Amino acid sequence: MNERTPRGLRADARRNIEAILDAAAVRLSYDADASIAEIAAEAGVGRMTVYGHFPSRRDLVDAAIERALAEGDAALEHVDLSGDVRGALCRLIASSWLLIAQIGSLMTAAQNELSPERVRELHARLSARVDELIRRGQEDGAFRADLPSSWLVTLLHLTMHGVAAEIREGRIMHTDASFIIAATVLAAYTAPGDRVPDPTEWLAA
Repeated sequence: MNERTPRGLRADARRNIEAILDAAAVRLSYDADASIAEIAAEAGVGRMTVYGHFPSRRDLVDAAIERALAEGDAALEHVDLSGDVRGALCRLIASSWLLIAQIGSLMTAAQNELSPERVRELHARLSARVDELIRRGQEDGAFRADLPSSWLVTLLHLTMHGVAAEIREGRIMHTDASFIIAATVLAAYTAPGDRVPDPTEWLAA
């Protein structure tokens, strides 16, 4: 059950809330300006049902992105980030790139509706997990240390979103996404003059 779904609600109300949040995630991923009416239609409920649970579009967007980020963070908790930091990065990419790309689409809607402070608050935990991994790589010499870790986190997210867009346009195969993302960021993260590792061995593990 989503943490935004009160336990005291009737089962049908809980189902409606989950259906609305599912529909919001789908619609907002494709159209950051999707209306309450469009989201309600996707969920199979009336507009008044949506407003009964979420008084404003802003409340709905906030709840949808909060749930998506919680799911993304939970997914990352199960990724083995021990050992060689480059291998850990490849495992993280393979396990979560699609989910993180989808969250990026929702973030566009969040940035249109929510305050910058709220967006940073929602995104902080997920970004901190990746930032910690990158800092570890910088400390042990696996990743370049002449660029801020925050920029390397941003670069990873931009690459994931870019690959997702290329897949939608039919220029990249879904099955090639993990390799393309890993190869791109490892090349960017490797210090000038160092050998860029081949991510294949880690992705195949």
